[in-house]
Amino acid sequence: MRYKAGLETRDKILQATGALIAETGLEGTTIKAICGRAGVLPGSFYNIFDSKEQAIITVVREAINAVDPDPEHLGTDTLDDLVDAYIRFTVEQEDLARVYVRMAVSGTKDNSELRGRMLRHHEGRVSRFAAAIGRQHPELADGEARQRAETLVSSLNGIAIHRVLDPAFDVALHARSLVNMTLAPV
Repeated sequence: MRYKAGLETRDKILQATGALIAETGLEGTTIKAICGRAGVLPGSFYNIFDSKEQAIITVVREAINAVDPDPEHLGTDTLDDLVDAYIRFTVEQEDLARVYVRMAVSGTKDNSELRGRMLRHHEGRVSRFAAAIGRQHPELADGEARQRAETLVSSLNGIAIHRVLDPAFDVALHARSLVNMTLAPV
């Protein structure tokens, strides 16, 4: 029964965190505000999360996972699937995409744990994109597929930053153009 109560508390905290990010941005998403919105005590928060950043990263990670075309990582996703998921996250979860970009750009400066998490997430994404490129074009050497994936993922991150700066920016148009360039013969 305690386990169920812990899961319910975790869900309340994550729902409150997501709502606060959407309503007030990163600055208004404080532990006090999260606890108040979730109806939990700070001690309950700290029983589940070490920090506000950890709760925010969990919300962002779950939103990214929700659009994942291959959540079990079975290697069934195509490059188009992965790019479409990136587009959906950037456009449909705009507030969380903004927080993700902000944390990656400025939040990792003085936080080595966060920097490590963000780098691991980036490397995992590059690996999945490289595998999808390799499945689509088996004639490419692994190193070439990985280099193309790194360039594509980094460019998609640039598109996400552009979208944060200009909400009218057409993410899908530019992302799909990148896929065509990525798969063009050398």
